[in-house]
Amino acid sequence: MAAAKAADGSASAAPLLLAQEDGSPRRGGATPAQTLGNVVVSIVGTGVLGLPYAFRAAGWLAGSVGVAAAGSATLYCMLLLVDCRDKLEEDEPEECCQDHYTYGDLGERCFGAIGRCLTEILILVSQAGGSVAYLIFIGQNLHSIFSQLMSPAGFIFAILLPVQIALSFIRSLPSLSPFSIFADVCNVLAMAIVIKEDLQLFDHPFANRSAFNGLWAVPFTFGVAVFCFEGFSMTLALEASMAERRKFRWVLSQAVAAIITVYVCFGVCGYLAYGDATKDIITLNLPNNWSSVAVKVGLCIALAFTFPVMMHPIHEIVETRFRSSGCFQKLSHNGAEWLGLHSSRILVVAILTVVASFIPAFGSFISFVGSTMCALLSFVLPALFHLSIVGSSMSLWRRVLDHVILLFGLAFAGFGLVSALSSH
Repeated sequence: MAAAKAADGSASAAPLLLAQEDGSPRRGGATPAQTLGNVVVSIVGTGVLGLPYAFRAAGWLAGSVGVAAAGSATLYCMLLLVDCRDKLEEDEPEECCQDHYTYGDLGERCFGAIGRCLTEILILVSQAGGSVAYLIFIGQNLHSIFSQLMSPAGFIFAILLPVQIALSFIRSLPSLSPFSIFADVCNVLAMAIVIKEDLQLFDHPFANRSAFNGLWAVPFTFGVAVFCFEGFSMTLALEASMAERRKFRWVLSQAVAAIITVYVCFGVCGYLAYGDATKDIITLNLPNNWSSVAVKVGLCIALAFTFPVMMHPIHEIVETRFRSSGCFQKLSHNGAEWLGLHSSRILVVAILTVVASFIPAFGSFISFVGSTMCALLSFVLPALFHLSIVGSSMSLWRRVLDHVILLFGLAFAGFGLVSALSSH
């Protein structure tokens, strides 16, 4: 969640460098090690701190299998997008071939303007869900430290809303990149402190800890896991930025395998340490000593300054639609273009702040976003695009697998939506 994404999934801060057509290295492109780091940064976010709670819901064994399955399915679908890009480059004449395909481009190639619009809407809504999760996370962590001052919703309105409105006026993403890196460092520190606390609490780690809590808990855990493997729409941008693009599949596989391993270890350790007392944000289980408070405050500050990066693709989509409307033409003619654009940013931030203030449970929210919007974006669209672009040249078993993923993604998203509606 730390990486900025454009509305159609392209990198937004700078143009991406492409490799030569024959796959030979291109000067200035990202090395495999740099790409590995970029993949990790684009995927790992605050959702990881909700994994122990998901393991509590499903059991340590079921949770481990769920995270591994979600990661493996996400990796396969990421590679489907790369296959689509390769097929388009192979079939098109050299003079007509685009330098770089985005997620939105694939949607338009398959289903025209409706395909691009649907892809952008899903990116917008899933990104909005991630942004709301940031606000919930910050509000609840500040409340755990300064519980006497105000409620989590109070922190969101009194502190975060004014700060985010001010930060929404910053249009230069590179100026915010140090905070994105700081947020990732704080994430790692938080995980390290949690594991340290876990090890101190270990006595008989598997005593009174369930391995499997029933089938109905599995969808919740899988939804959290899918949310934790966000950054999906950055796949093509990351692949295009490599100097040796032919190595991207191997690098991506290494990165996802490492992330799965870390997620499983962290989720198991958190649940084994706290058991049924595990909270939906694991940092809320930490004692209020100086090291824990420092990491919580650091996380909150870093995420507050990273929030505009998360909001960038949302603002980009809203402003693009705004510019194409007659309202923008009137404002531009009257010299009030700046006012219109920033008013739209303030309105979007305010709406997401209100939404965040009414959501009491971080874990349930990220599971809902993961099992609906993220499932459609991560499973349904890649399978649809792959069947449309590469389908005629695929073997039978791959077509069957694509259809299975497509049907599973639709069923999972439907189940997540029905579960959310039935719980209220």
